This record gives sequence, C-alpha cells and structure tokens, in this order.
Amino acid sequence: MFVVGGESLIDLISKPIGADGKREFVAKAGGSPMNCAIALSKLGMRAGFLCPISRDSFGDFILQPLTAAGVEVLLADRVREPTTLAVVTDDGKGNPRYAFYREADRAFTRDKLVAALPATLELFEIGGFCTVRPDDMEIWFDVAREARRRGATIATDPNLRPSLIDDLDAYRARVRASFDLASLIKMSEEDLETLAPGVPVEVQVAQMLRGPTCKLVVVTYGANGSRAYTAKTSVVSPISPATPGGDNVGAGDTLMAGILTWLHDNGALAPDRLASLSADELKQMLWFGAVAAGINCSRVGANPPTRAEVDSVLRAKA
Repeated sequence: MFVVGGESLIDLISKPIGADGKREFVAKAGGSPMNCAIALSKLGMRAGFLCPISRDSFGDFILQPLTAAGVEVLLADRVREPTTLAVVTDDGKGNPRYAFYREADRAFTRDKLVAALPATLELFEIGGFCTVRPDDMEIWFDVAREARRRGATIATDPNLRPSLIDDLDAYRARVRASFDLASLIKMSEEDLETLAPGVPVEVQVAQMLRGPTCKLVVVTYGANGSRAYTAKTSVVSPISPATPGGDNVGAGDTLMAGILTWLHDNGALAPDRLASLSADELKQMLWFGAVAAGINCSRVGANPPTRAEVDSVLRAKA
C-alpha cells in the first residue's frame, strides 16, 4: 500500500461572477496530501490516507471524493473538531494563493497515527502541513520512521505555506529536517525560493542529495515544466498542455502521484533504485507525471485523471 499522511480540508475557491467584480466562493474538498492520495488511487495504486476527518458536514464532503476514488481512510473514527478550511484566491497569473483556518487536520495523537498504519507498506509520503508546527512535526516524523521500519520508502512534498508561519527561520529548519527522512523529495521553484531566498535551485538540490537519505529530487517550474535530479544526472521535461478552462489546483499533487506510480510500475521505488535511474528513465517518469498533471489542469479544482485517461494521452503523443 501507498500511504499519504497530512491534511485534508475544504478549499473555498474565489470565482468571479459577471463583469462587475463580484465574486462567489465554491467549496471543493482538498489538501495537498489528500489530493495526492486520490490521484494515486485513480492511477491504479492501492492508496491509504492518514488524516483525521471531522464529524461535521464538511467532513462528509471530504469523504465523498476519497470514497469515489477508492482511497482507504485509515483513521475510521471521525473527530469533533471542525473541518480545516482554506480560502483560495488567484494571483492574477492562474496560480492559487491560500489563507488557512486549521482544526480537524491537527486532531491526532502519535499512538493513533501509528496504530492506523498498515503492517507493511511500500511508500509513505508526508508533506503539506506536517512541518508547520514543531509538535505536529515530531509526531509525523515518528510515524514516518515507523513506516520505514515496516518497509516503506519515504517521500515528501513539503508544499511550503509561509502564510501559516510566524517564525520563518524555524519553519525552514523543520522543512530541512524532513529531508533527512526522505529518499524522494519534490518541491516547486517557489517552495525553494521560500526555503532559501536567493540561493540557486541547483545549490539547494545538491545539498539535499548530500543528505543521509535523499536519492531523487524533483523540482517543478510551473509552465516551464519540471526537472529531476540524482547524484549522477539531471533531466528536464516540458509540461503536457492543459485544455483551456481549468486551473492549476492540485497540479503538483497529481504530478507527484504520477511520478510515484511510474516508479512503482517500473520497480524503481526502493532507495537504491531511485539513485540509479538513468536519464531516459527519469525523462519517462517526469513525462508520465506531466501528462497526469496536464489532464488535472484541464479541469476546475483538484480532479486527477484515471490511469486509462493518462494512458490514452501517452499513446496519442507517442
């Protein structure tokens, strides 16, 4: 099983109505880890999601896409705390900007998270809000270590959220600490600029690859595609263009799920195998993820494709 740990929430997405500047908010179930778990399941992986779900009506709403995608909700007992909310606006360039109101996604204990882990698992991913608070971080790191003891490769997609942070330097240190657990790290160019302002991407990636566990780093560059780095090589991939009318919500989460799916299908998830991926394999991996992300971006909100949809595009573009 692939398990993704982290937040679920409701995205309240601001949308214009008419030409007079008025806007409305549309509710979508989301959260980066939840999006990734759904994308993994739709791409054919057995996926579990590790996050408390509220008993409120928004919690019911969150369960709908998880259930529809076939994701296994590993914490069956729902919590009293209200569902976490994210208010999503547009930066004018099609990129989402977020303000967060957190509750249910933090309603966990170390013992309950560990008890909910499968006895064996192939991959465990943390990210999103997992490093926002130091007390939460310690729990999530303990869960990741236990997952590794049960056979999992550890991946992280930090998805930095500076709007949630009072002490950015302490937050940056916590994010860097997560790199020492992970064999695969995915970050956006924007994340890296937040993590180390003014430090070139290649310098930061080299530091990650010199760490105790990191074997593969993927950096996304928005419309300019993505690049994969190992200690031996690096390759670039373009985006797979989206059909007009969608947005970028969930694009990075879907790309990550595509990368993990490709690695699984090609027997390349083990840390040693990640380190030995050839340039051609890395290009195939990134392109599979790019196609999945492109389909997602053809839709409104996080709505990852099925494996059949991705395979159809891959055949058409072969």
